[in-house]
Amino acid sequence: MTIPNHITLDALRQMQIGDIVALPAEQLALLHEEADAALKAAKTLKDWLDGAIGLRYGERASQARIAMAKDTGTVRFADGSVTVVADLPKRVEWDQAKLAALVETIRAEGENPTDYIEITFGVSERAFGAWPESIRRAFTPARTLKTGKQTFRLLRD
Repeated sequence: MTIPNHITLDALRQMQIGDIVALPAEQLALLHEEADAALKAAKTLKDWLDGAIGLRYGERASQARIAMAKDTGTVRFADGSVTVVADLPKRVEWDQAKLAALVETIRAEGENPTDYIEITFGVSERAFGAWPESIRRAFTPARTLKTGKQTFRLLRD
């Protein structure tokens, strides 16, 4: 396959993966920059469109939730031949200090707090790394390290 001086993102879509792997690093870096810019532009456009849709249907969705006596969740309504599905997810946050106090109150009353509450323990990685070796050694069997997806940035000189 003959490789032109500059491959476009459209041309890249038609290429075999092996041909892409074989591209010069400079070409990969250029394509990566173009793909990042296209993604950013698409996200900006989608945010702009989502904002307009929110302005158009937000009040109607709120009124539909009020009519159904609910603060959150999914409502459906029609706008011409389009069914609008508006979802307002519920995100509950618990005050950790107050929950800890409640756990102690439940224990003091002779009850098992785990009958009422989920108790989760965690250790910040920064704190773990700063501990003395003797403390780290005690906690190491309870620690599992998992990795996320590897990413690459190609920076041109």
